[in-house]
Amino acid sequence: QVQLQESGGGLVQPGGSLRLSCAASGRTFSDYAMGWFRQAPGKEREFVAGISWGGGSIDYTDFVKGRFTISRDNAKNTVYLQMNSLKPEDTAVYYCAADRHYGLPRRDLYGYDYWGQGTQVTVSS
Repeated sequence: QVQLQESGGGLVQPGGSLRLSCAASGRTFSDYAMGWFRQAPGKEREFVAGISWGGGSIDYTDFVKGRFTISRDNAKNTVYLQMNSLKPEDTAVYYCAADRHYGLPRRDLYGYDYWGQGTQVTVSS
């Protein structure tokens, strides 16, 4: 089992940046593909970005391409989400998730085995 803890959320103005971190503990972090999801009030949780075990395969949903960057540091057991050019519609609770089976990033939230508690990101002037 792995435990996940997100950090780095907060209030930012439109056009600003935030970097989210997700620290993992427990099992070997490099055994897991990782994903970032988000959930806005009244909406379903949706895929944002994912990264493979070793970081060689990355996927983004269209609405963050060119603005967000996912990365991981297996030596630090941490996955990051750098978010630039933030928009009000990016406001949501952001969750990281770990997938111990597939190895490559995938968009299906039901494919992930472990989840963090989430961190709030609010984009507002």
